[in-house]
Amino acid sequence: MPEQDFLPPRGPARPPLPDSAMPGSGGGQAPWAGLPPVRPRRDRDDRDPGPPSARRAAPGRRAVRAAARRRRRLLAVAAGLAVAGGALAAVLLPGGRPGPAQVTPNALITTFLPGELRQVPAACGAVPAATVRRYLPGRVTVAAPLPVNGAAESACNWSLNAPPVWRLLDLTILAYAPSSLASGDGSATNAAEDAYAATLQGMRSPPPRSPAPRAAVTTLTGLGDQAFRAMQVFRGGGSVTDVATVVVRYHNVIVTVKLNGLQHSNRGSYGPVSGPQLSAAALAFAQAAEAALH
Repeated sequence: MPEQDFLPPRGPARPPLPDSAMPGSGGGQAPWAGLPPVRPRRDRDDRDPGPPSARRAAPGRRAVRAAARRRRRLLAVAAGLAVAGGALAAVLLPGGRPGPAQVTPNALITTFLPGELRQVPAACGAVPAATVRRYLPGRVTVAAPLPVNGAAESACNWSLNAPPVWRLLDLTILAYAPSSLASGDGSATNAAEDAYAATLQGMRSPPPRSPAPRAAVTTLTGLGDQAFRAMQVFRGGGSVTDVATVVVRYHNVIVTVKLNGLQHSNRGSYGPVSGPQLSAAALAFAQAAEAALH
């Protein structure tokens, strides 16, 4: 049978008013005149559910929207899994073994590489007390200058003034960071290599008008990644000072030791100074500092 619209009952129809109750008739009103129509009472379950088409329309729209949202979520999850799978495939070799990550050629390195140090140990504590007593016998004054580069730098000074002996030993430990100004890929190690090469060049060939004399340089092996020692003699102001220097590079860290020995002074009686003894003391301090980096 064809579907017919279902209309709710409207209640009993009001009986027609007699002519005497019609407006303008001049007669009296019927007893029910002015009262609202009486509708039959229905329970909650008997309420009009409305046309079937209306009942299906609203839930259908909500269902469609919910299904669309579910499809969008599934598509997003699938896309994420595809990206993750592509990234995993890029770093796995056949058989599931881990392979090297792809590196962009000629790209600058802006982070620390494995083995490079972000901070260095305290310089004053890096040298054992026995080493200090051996090479600087006597009453030694120790001072730790404030670092300029925070935890990436530490320095310590040991001074001894007991005529005829006058010594001043400076130890500096400095960790270099990645830099776009460094050679190669700009890594922290490359920055330290550049600093090491510049110091070595300055020792061998001081710039014009420099107060520093040319140094006698010897390359060292078995200490850090690179190392050299140098001897210089400074003259000026009526004094002569011998200076032994040892420079060590370990990855991105540079250890610099300078030991000054006063050979002669116009004030007080100092000297003589043994160059080999100064060089041995500077080397011992440098070895202790480099060992503290491991």
